[in-house]
Amino acid sequence: MDMRKSLERYVRHIQNIRHERYAWAGCAVVALGLALASDLGPHRVWGVTAGAGYAVAAVLACGARSRPAAPVVAVAGAVVVPLVSLVTAGLGQLEVTVVERSGQLLVTTGSPYVADATAVADFNPYLPGMALFGVLPGDARWWLGSAFVAALAAADLHRAWLLACPPVALPLAVGGIDLPVVGLMCLGVVFAGQGRPGRAGLVLGAAAALKWTAWPALPVALALIAVRRGRRPALRYAAVALPTATAAVLPFALANPSGFYGSVIAFPLGLTDTTSPAASPLPGHLLATYVPGGRVIALVLLAVSALLIAVSLVMRPPRTARATAARLAFGLGLAMALMPATRFGYLVYPLVLGSLAYRMSQRGSTTVTPVAPSREKALV
Repeated sequence: MDMRKSLERYVRHIQNIRHERYAWAGCAVVALGLALASDLGPHRVWGVTAGAGYAVAAVLACGARSRPAAPVVAVAGAVVVPLVSLVTAGLGQLEVTVVERSGQLLVTTGSPYVADATAVADFNPYLPGMALFGVLPGDARWWLGSAFVAALAAADLHRAWLLACPPVALPLAVGGIDLPVVGLMCLGVVFAGQGRPGRAGLVLGAAAALKWTAWPALPVALALIAVRRGRRPALRYAAVALPTATAAVLPFALANPSGFYGSVIAFPLGLTDTTSPAASPLPGHLLATYVPGGRVIALVLLAVSALLIAVSLVMRPPRTARATAARLAFGLGLAMALMPATRFGYLVYPLVLGSLAYRMSQRGSTTVTPVAPSREKALV
């Protein structure tokens, strides 16, 4: 029996080595392919640097002694080296400039939005909380990436392979606007699953103050808390989450309504004369571009999808943090695919949330029946 178990462990070990080697090699192919295909300078720099890092990681993954170093080398090659190089050279995606400019506007004018935006760079499609990353000194990517890594660490999702995979490593190096949002969403889901409604409300409210994409997490986490902890903790969660998000958004929307509407609502939905650069060939964008009335069709499909997700929360609410993360990953993945103005970078949401769900399944997350309300005393 002991010999059989030892043999099984050895076979699994060999399979893991083989899978890891092929995974890093595949990442190298993706990175180098992006370097050849992209017409964006920052993407080409990342592709070459990350491709080399992934290739070295694939070689290291072949050996038993060198294998533990493979993820470290992958993170260094795909995140650290390109990030330092791009920041030093002053290269990055337009979104970094938008965030930094919104921070300057917030300090000088009291509003992160331009009232009469015309050029693409004038539009700030993010909620007011994102401007705080532009107020902080230095390149905004340092703070965006740090917030993401800190949130993942707090959610116990600090895995090198997640940071090194191309959909996460690329935005960490060139932009990273969505990373702190999804990081806070993961942490909020973890707090909700642990029966900490105050902390969950504070974290998810903060995420909702950064970008609209975090708002679906508010009702999904509410459903989890309600079914597991009862009415009072659910009300406590709502009493923290909604005021947190509202206090960060509403004053700026009222102070500059035309700028807020034009940048945050009209521009992402394609309702302005200026076309959004978010134009990856996903179904929603293809419908809006090539089908007569396709924009309306895409928006209707998006609304129907949101309605079906809402109905599922009532009919079959998630009972574990794992199920909550999986529900969010599915819903946001569907939304990103159907949005008229979308890009492949948005897929970081279902990827990271799906990774959280997978991580929790490895720990044996089980269905929990409703229990008495928690006695959480403090919000944080």
